[in-house]
Amino acid sequence: MSQAGFVLEGVGLRRGGAQVLTGLSAHLPRGCCTLVTGPSGAGKSSLLRLLNRLAEPCAGRILLDGRPLDGYDPLSLRRRVALVAQQTVLLTGSVARELAVGCPTLDAERAAGLLERVGLGASFLSRSTEGLSGGQAQRLGLARALATDPEILLLDEPTSALDAAATGLVDDLLTAFVAGGGSAVLVSHRTAHTRRLAGHALVLRAGRLAETGDPAGLRYLGPS
Repeated sequence: MSQAGFVLEGVGLRRGGAQVLTGLSAHLPRGCCTLVTGPSGAGKSSLLRLLNRLAEPCAGRILLDGRPLDGYDPLSLRRRVALVAQQTVLLTGSVARELAVGCPTLDAERAAGLLERVGLGASFLSRSTEGLSGGQAQRLGLARALATDPEILLLDEPTSALDAAATGLVDDLLTAFVAGGGSAVLVSHRTAHTRRLAGHALVLRAGRLAETGDPAGLRYLGPS
């Protein structure tokens, strides 16, 4: 019986002639938040890019719900598996158009609701993307990802530019997303903060899997 979620089988990744990931085998299950952590340069962000085919492995294979990932159409996959990058790249000149990037039929009511969910407020719908702070752009990127109704969220340090109040709001949103049947893969260095959000964890070191399992039992994360 195939495993639900992502299964990595001996995955390798090279970038610019350098080996980024080597022999990575792991299961990232459905229905929970999987924390991906480890030292800087371990390959965490590169792993996220593999999971929605923004990068392709040079060795091994990745499956999603038992089907090889390279069998999915990339654009359709990215609507189902949405990536929220640490450094948000805004693609249009207005907040309203930004939210509609992945969902051209998005109406104003739903767009306003998405902005409320990420703590920006409906008034942002009429704003230009120019001049948004780093934290505002980060939250807009999350709302843009949610607009496609993804099954899986890939989150790369999603609260790195946020204050404590906004971080708590994003934490609550992620908890609700998983409770509602979604899945998440969360890259974070903030292990003390993110441990409570995760039901599963991977620790990477120098592009290899060092530990995996219940966050409470992993040495890298320390005592609960």
